[in-house]
Amino acid sequence: MAQVDQSDTFAALGKHQYINLATYRKSGEAIRTPVWFALSGGKVYVMTSKNSGKVKRIRNNGRVQIGPSDMSGNPRGEMLDGMARVLGPGEEALAKDVLDRKYGLIKAVFDFFITLSGGERDWIEVLPA
Repeated sequence: MAQVDQSDTFAALGKHQYINLATYRKSGEAIRTPVWFALSGGKVYVMTSKNSGKVKRIRNNGRVQIGPSDMSGNPRGEMLDGMARVLGPGEEALAKDVLDRKYGLIKAVFDFFITLSGGERDWIEVLPA
């Protein structure tokens, strides 16, 4: 069976500033969260607070859905299926770089205050499912 090229599955998201990231509780209930994201190599990268609820849900079940939204989480298009994983130590450089380039000064200021407050981050990679 021929492998399908899914490298541009998420390409339409590139023009948006936010996506809804839907992760799943053990009960199967979807929890949508609006997040900043960036694309690279057909994958979506997201930063979040260390050990946040979405990180715990992804560690339990990597199945996610993502779709464009506004900053309040109001949908702006269709949701797409994906498989997510939390990046391990030493894997976050690409995710950090693409998010830094996309959000620039706004993210730099945000990062400064998170670091100042002692906050830590986890990085998520989403591939097309």
